[in-house]
Amino acid sequence: MKMVFRWFGEGNDSVSLKHIGQIPGVEGVVWALHDVPVGEEWPMDKILEVKKQADKHDLNIDVVESVNVHEDIKLGLPTRDLYIQNFKKTIEKLAQVGVKVICYNFMPVFDWIRTDLFKELEDGSTALFYEGSKIENIDPMDLVKKISKNSNLTIPGWEPERLSHLAKLFEAYKDVTTEDLWDNLKYFLDEIIPVAEKHDIKMGIHPDDPPYPVFGLPRIIINRENIQRLLSLVDNPYNGLTLCSGSLGANPNNNIGEMVREFADRIAFAHIRNVRIYENGDFIETSHRTEDGSVDIYDIVKAYHENDFTGYARPDHGRHIWDEECRPGYGLYDRALGIMYMWGIWDSLERQK
Repeated sequence: MKMVFRWFGEGNDSVSLKHIGQIPGVEGVVWALHDVPVGEEWPMDKILEVKKQADKHDLNIDVVESVNVHEDIKLGLPTRDLYIQNFKKTIEKLAQVGVKVICYNFMPVFDWIRTDLFKELEDGSTALFYEGSKIENIDPMDLVKKISKNSNLTIPGWEPERLSHLAKLFEAYKDVTTEDLWDNLKYFLDEIIPVAEKHDIKMGIHPDDPPYPVFGLPRIIINRENIQRLLSLVDNPYNGLTLCSGSLGANPNNNIGEMVREFADRIAFAHIRNVRIYENGDFIETSHRTEDGSVDIYDIVKAYHENDFTGYARPDHGRHIWDEECRPGYGLYDRALGIMYMWGIWDSLERQK
């Protein structure tokens, strides 16, 4: 298992590369060009600048999260071919700097949804929280305003250029069915995977977060059966998964450890985090420790160890602890604690061999 850490770039992250390099076992940063509008080809000079910054701290840039998929591709519009070509060109450029994995998603409009970015837990820390009743009674635009309020840092998945056209996007998706979304994903994969294979970059689709329909929008990467369908759309090892225990874990019917065991050879990237699910289906993100949430993090790490996983893993969202001021879910302290919890499990399993 290769441990990496998400980083949003100089001037756009409260966490420095120096501090990331001090976390035991971390080999690289998970990055993206967050200032490039969705659908545009990534400029080579900006890619090289990130590599230069990471090289100074002996960190690799093997994993990109995310090269975002333009909504026209998800909608299956005639303009999608232009954006797919830009995606291909970006793959070619990323291969030149040694990128091995591209994480992406196929979620309509929103990459992830929460109703509170700083919900207080019993110990006084705060975390991302999803409250179903609020979703049922809130206008999506009001949610956008709440999520974006008073933020000096970019919020991944909530890019202003996309969300400024929210009403038009909802209108465009009005007649898009789940099967339409599957068809549009297959079209995209048929075009992209041969290019990814040629350049030895594995594509890892991220599950929908949360893993069920929200605001009437279709969701497809939500459970074991749908993951099986995804992998069979293009049966190629470069058509892979970013298996996120937190996203899938928000549905208690999803057994993440068993998914790891079944799909291990197609998992390019592991997001490991915990959530606590309440009786009414609401959920809050917790520490990585198994006992603090509803997801069996021990069994997940054990499943990766059983399968000699040599891919990339990162601690996903963390709590906000010790008065840290940071991007919601992406502070230094709790994610670093999560890494040490995972390494503790991994190292103990190594001793048992």
